[in-house]
Amino acid sequence: MALALGDYVRAVADALGVPPEGTTHEVTDTVTAYVALSCRAPEHPDRDLMLVWTERRGWELSVETGPAERPIVLARRGGDVVPGPEAVARFVAESVAGGRSERAALPSPVDRVDRADLVERLERSARTR
Repeated sequence: MALALGDYVRAVADALGVPPEGTTHEVTDTVTAYVALSCRAPEHPDRDLMLVWTERRGWELSVETGPAERPIVLARRGGDVVPGPEAVARFVAESVAGGRSERAALPSPVDRVDRADLVERLERSARTR
C-alpha cells in the first residue's frame, strides 16, 4: 500500500510541478497524503495552499494553517477518490483561479475501503502520468 500510494502522490506532484520533497504520505489505520503547493488563492493571498488526500474523501484543497487554527478548506474534489494526476492538477488550477472546477461541496466519505482495490487503483492512476 505505501509503495502504491507513494507512486501515486509523486505522479500527482509531478503533474502539479511540485518536487518530491513537497509531499508526504502515511499508511496507518488510515491512508493519507499531503502535497505542498506554491500557488495561492486570491481570497488568501498571504497564505500557502496544500492538497490533502484521504482514502475516504479523496482530494481537498486547503489553506495551510497553524496547529491551533481550524482548517480552511477551499474545495473538495468529488467523484473518484483516486483520479488521474492530470485531473488533480486541473482541479487545483480551476479551484485557485476561482473558475468552474470538478469540485463538490461535501462529497460523502466512503464507509469502507477495500484496500486491495485501492492499491490497484492507485497503481493504475500513477501509471497515467
